[in-house]
Amino acid sequence: MSLTRQILLAMTAAILLGSLTQRLLLIPDLLSDPVWQEYLHYILDDLLAHGLFLLGGKIFIASLKVLVVPLVFVSLVCGVCHLRDQGSLGRLSLKTIVLYLATTGLAISLALLLATWWEPGSGVDKTTDGNYVPPQPMALIDVLANIFPSNPVQAMAEGRMLQVIVFALLIGIAIGRAGEYGERIGSHFNDWNEVLMKLVTLLMSFAPYGVFCLLFTLFAEQGIGKVGDLALYMLTVTTVLLLHGFIIYPLLLKSLSGLSPRIFLRKMRDVQLFAFSTASSTATVPVTLRAVEQRLGVKNRVAAFSVPLGATINMDGTAIMQGVATAFIAQAYGIDLSLSQYLLVVLTAMLASIGTAGVPGVGLVTLALVLEQVQLPVEGIALIIGVDRILDMMRTAVNVTGDAMVSVVVARSEGAIDQDIYNNPKAGEQK
Repeated sequence: MSLTRQILLAMTAAILLGSLTQRLLLIPDLLSDPVWQEYLHYILDDLLAHGLFLLGGKIFIASLKVLVVPLVFVSLVCGVCHLRDQGSLGRLSLKTIVLYLATTGLAISLALLLATWWEPGSGVDKTTDGNYVPPQPMALIDVLANIFPSNPVQAMAEGRMLQVIVFALLIGIAIGRAGEYGERIGSHFNDWNEVLMKLVTLLMSFAPYGVFCLLFTLFAEQGIGKVGDLALYMLTVTTVLLLHGFIIYPLLLKSLSGLSPRIFLRKMRDVQLFAFSTASSTATVPVTLRAVEQRLGVKNRVAAFSVPLGATINMDGTAIMQGVATAFIAQAYGIDLSLSQYLLVVLTAMLASIGTAGVPGVGLVTLALVLEQVQLPVEGIALIIGVDRILDMMRTAVNVTGDAMVSVVVARSEGAIDQDIYNNPKAGEQK
């Protein structure tokens, strides 16, 4: 059985068994004897959902995250130090950033358009938990200032990806200009890069077990999720995510690179499943980077820059949620937004995505910043928080798809893609 089928099977089993566990735990008198009832609760909740499987999920996420900083740093240094024309780095960076910002702006515009048309917030009950404390929004100037590191070791220890990227770029440029000294150091970085990629391949073989543990714990806690008033909100977000991930991205890929979208989407399935289960773009970086280089044929000098950068600033899925959520909260509170306010939402969401950590739930923090800019009640976040974790998984899958799509487009424009690898359906495939 291929890795994709193993992960899909693990996901399906986890969702079904986790949801069933949650339902059983909600039945007060499932067993007539209270002692047996307490024992069943202990087995399902304490021992399995919040014991064995919670531990397995935490170990899996930790195993992914431990690779992120060293892999990004080493891979990016390798890509930059071996550039024959280091002046091309500026052109490559500009193309990548412009494409990321353009797709993010397109994503949130599409979200606002559909949310305004469907009006998912009309008639919603605004009663929320009185104990809810809205997340503190980040000052925009602090978000932008945090791009540049003052202590690279601290940046690596805290996983501040943009700071790690900036430092790696500086080290790579210096190695490339250091002559024979740089060549010796560069060869060591090449060796480390191969070792780390092999470690990613090894870790992927344990993916089905990690995915099962993560999703079982989640669905044992939340079930399938809250519906009712939020059904239309969930449908709106899901629809825009599907449109953006499976129509907009393929159209952009075909028009800007001429490569086959069908091959691209087929080779991205493993990465999308990883992203869905972890709900973290950052944790999925090692898997995305491996797929972009070994399955899609993108050269290291492009992939090593675009993938980690995309995991940090390319938050198309998050931008979609923020667009729909902003319109939803405005409709729920009966507040009409002007055209200038909608444009401000688009601009703020694009800027807020820069420097945002690619971890679960971070979209709610940046949403608080967006709501403040258009003077909507931040407390409205409590209306959607119950279903955000499920939607977060879907939007993360869209985020990583966008990272890979931009990497392929930029690589094609720079002549840094092996089309034989891209067109070979078996290239880089892991059984």
